[in-house]
Amino acid sequence: MKLLIASDIHGAASWCGKLMQAIDERQPDRVVLLGDLLYHGPRNDLPADYAPKEVIAMLNGIADSIVAVRGNCEAEVDQMVLDFPCMADYNTLWDPDATNPHTGSTGRELFLTHGHIWGPGIHNSVDRMPTLPAGAAIAYGHTHKKVSEKSAANPAVWCFNPGSVGIPKDGTHSYGLYQDGRFKHILLQ
Repeated sequence: MKLLIASDIHGAASWCGKLMQAIDERQPDRVVLLGDLLYHGPRNDLPADYAPKEVIAMLNGIADSIVAVRGNCEAEVDQMVLDFPCMADYNTLWDPDATNPHTGSTGRELFLTHGHIWGPGIHNSVDRMPTLPAGAAIAYGHTHKKVSEKSAANPAVWCFNPGSVGIPKDGTHSYGLYQDGRFKHILLQ
């Protein structure tokens, strides 16, 4: 299973365009969007390239490949303009081919969320982990900062934050790639 994982686009059209190029180049099985797709929210500055209508068109162009969750900036109006479900607080995917790093068995659960309702408590994500089996991973956004580490509360669970496409708070625009049971960060240029 090959997943391209992105979060916190916040209506930044030129950075979303760079993400679309990465999707085209990487050809993932699915594109996972971890929320805050169109709007910047009251705590963030307006991105210089803010154009949510352009982001809508780009994302709707790949709607059939998207698995998305709701961020704290999503509203019902977003679902009205997006052609894929985006209002769930979390979603899960099962990677049947991954080797579970803790049990050695085949199969791994991926818990997908934004980080404001469920999260590992890293940076400013909420400290409310779901009950996950050993070897599972939680992929979340919200903090706009890249993370790839074991959960402090449950070291048998991996925590991955791809960082932010549109408004990074760690200095680099980025997304994540999950392939062969491993996560990695990729910088957008």
